Amino acid sequence: MKQRNGRRYNKLRAILKAARLEAGLTQRELSARMKRDKNFVQLVESGERALSAIEFIEYLEKLGLDPRDVIEELMR
Repeated sequence: MKQRNGRRYNKLRAILKAARLEAGLTQRELSARMKRDKNFVQLVESGERALSAIEFIEYLEKLGLDPRDVIEELMR
């Protein structure tokens, strides 16, 4: 079972949501950009779905973020 409520995962979810809002995108708009089901982003942001490493990179790229910067933030 994947841990989706740990400190780092909660921090990641907050970063992803803040970045999406800063980009002016709805959950559905970001899901569409990623060519995913309309509820994909909602499930990620709520912690109901974990991201694979590849999905993590793609998600951040669609938001205009560098995955390395986010990883660095998570390590603090």
